[in-house]
Amino acid sequence: MKLNTKKMKTLFATLTFGLMSIYSFGQDEGQNIVPNGSFEAVGKSPKRLGSIESATGWVSPTGVRADLFVDSKNMDIDVPINIYGKEVAKEGENYAGIVGFSYGDKESRSYLMIKLDSPLKKGMRYCVKFNTSLSESSKYASNNLGILFSKKAYGTDAKLPIIEDASVLHFNNDKKMFNARFNWTEIGGQFIASGGEKFLTIGNFYSNAETKSERVKKDARVKVKIIAAAYYYIDDVSVVLLSDDEKCDCVESEANDDFSSMIYQKVYSTDEKMSSKEKVEIQQVFFGFGKKKLSAQAEVVLDGVVSELKANPESKLQILGHSNVMEDSVGVENDYYAGMDMKRVGAVMKYLMANGIEESRMIPAAKGNAMKNEDITAADSDELKMAKNRRVTFKLR
Repeated sequence: MKLNTKKMKTLFATLTFGLMSIYSFGQDEGQNIVPNGSFEAVGKSPKRLGSIESATGWVSPTGVRADLFVDSKNMDIDVPINIYGKEVAKEGENYAGIVGFSYGDKESRSYLMIKLDSPLKKGMRYCVKFNTSLSESSKYASNNLGILFSKKAYGTDAKLPIIEDASVLHFNNDKKMFNARFNWTEIGGQFIASGGEKFLTIGNFYSNAETKSERVKKDARVKVKIIAAAYYYIDDVSVVLLSDDEKCDCVESEANDDFSSMIYQKVYSTDEKMSSKEKVEIQQVFFGFGKKKLSAQAEVVLDGVVSELKANPESKLQILGHSNVMEDSVGVENDYYAGMDMKRVGAVMKYLMANGIEESRMIPAAKGNAMKNEDITAADSDELKMAKNRRVTFKLR
């Protein structure tokens, strides 16, 4: 059912946007005009699910309230482990959650909405991005996650989906299935404004008939209640004005999606009984296809490595870079993908040096696709096997 926005009740009757960033008609190139894009600013601490309004500026535009996950005594909304699974925030500590699809509408969809710092300018190009991660509780994955810009705020108490044409889908690709449950997948694209758009809404704006879905295999190691839906964590939302000759940086990775957009992630637990060598060598840093950029979780891992190196100033660190077979194969004809193992080593070394570790203590090593990840199992899909091999590992000497 399509919502009639002219007849919707405005949210301004009950919600105050004065807590948000100061309204301004000016926009600087490179400046994010989404206030509180990482959900870190929180007013009253949330106590339960459905408390997205606790995140400053964010609201739910329908009768189904989105969720906010923070450090909480309530395990349902805690981070990084909560009722829907486990995820480390892309930025900061907090993130939001919505239902993007539900088989047979057993779970009503939810949405996130916020007022921008300033209206979009007519004819101007914007780089629009947010990050998502499919929760472990999801029985399904779907496509069609996107952003809708509007001049007026959506607002209804009805538990109905918002059916519109999304302003931004993932590179305008409505076939992309968001099925990665390992860290974050960036959704983004370029948007040319009609002018005057003030509000940004995140969710699935297409009917079930227009939405593609697939069942995902349950991870037997994860003890969460499975729901007949695709439940997505959301974090790090941004809208940035582009200069005349500037490209949206997320567009540069579009070619990578022909292979895989998955970034595998696993949290390797340590305890005080382990030696520094054991604590360091158990860790792995994972990457996207053809990528050397460090994820937020990768930085958390490297912070732990830094701590152990500083505690053992005489030790040296061997940094082993790995690629997968397809990257190496594509790299034969496309230099962009060539030598991903050493490019990843370089990114790790740069981070370690920025955090006080001398370059002389590092021993770089390129391993290509020769060393398969021991975490790979026969049940893994080919895509997951590739993702597990795109990594950096460590040896402490």
